[in-house]
Amino acid sequence: MHPIKKEDIRQEVFDLYDDYAHNRIDRRSFVQRLSTYAIGGLTVPALMSFLMPDYATTAQVKPEDGRVKTTYIHYDSPKGGGSIKALLAWPEGLKKKTGGVVVVHENRGLNPYIEDVARRVALAGFVALAPDALTPLGGYPGNDDAGRDLQAKRDKNEMLEDFIAAADYLKTQPNCNGKVGVVGFCFGGWIANMMAVRMPGLSAAVPFYGTQPAADDVPKIKAPLLLHYGALDTRVNEGWPAYEATLKNNHKKYTAYIYPNANHGFHNNTTPRYDKDAADLAWQRTIDFFKKHLL
Repeated sequence: MHPIKKEDIRQEVFDLYDDYAHNRIDRRSFVQRLSTYAIGGLTVPALMSFLMPDYATTAQVKPEDGRVKTTYIHYDSPKGGGSIKALLAWPEGLKKKTGGVVVVHENRGLNPYIEDVARRVALAGFVALAPDALTPLGGYPGNDDAGRDLQAKRDKNEMLEDFIAAADYLKTQPNCNGKVGVVGFCFGGWIANMMAVRMPGLSAAVPFYGTQPAADDVPKIKAPLLLHYGALDTRVNEGWPAYEATLKNNHKKYTAYIYPNANHGFHNNTTPRYDKDAADLAWQRTIDFFKKHLL
């Protein structure tokens, strides 16, 4: 059988995977509904394999890349989960202090994709800190299905406290110049929005396809925002018009991009929802934004 290509897959399959990835349907229902699209030589196992993340071959900045230094640390989150494990990454040979960036994972813990993103941030010249909000439950368990199940057991507002504490910790690092921003994906996009609400000293926030804060919270935002959305991500995008109107009404600094024909998760290069053109452009815009506000 020929390898499955992204263009062979109907949008409904990606929407179905989005429902599964966000715990709106369980695995059994996902497999049952997926069978509807197992036609023309496509089998359910083949579709499942195609949709699941590939961490083995997709790292853009490999863990052993000598241009980046990394170490695992623990920091204290007294209002959240206590002692939280995180990956700390910074450029090799850093000569002067630089900006800090908290990298916030999706709804499945600190998986290899998010660790890779942290290394990309470091390669771009920043100190990156990627916490694992699953630490109180034993940490990322090694696969995303189990990670989603674990994360669903934690309170999202307690996890928000973990990432706020991460920003405070990052500010104190000897390589950090005291300016800290955040980039987050999916659940992490909501965290990035809420860190902007909760932290008046935050220097920049970049939510990727993140759920929006309540209208009453928008006046509290001080940090400039760079927001990325995929045009096909109707679930998250339905909250954007009201959010934008409130940002405008409160004279907040923001720039938003909606990427044509891009799905939720388009930046995640480990799954077929990845859109290279949109991801590359959004990432370059993100790094330029951080260089403007954190250096």
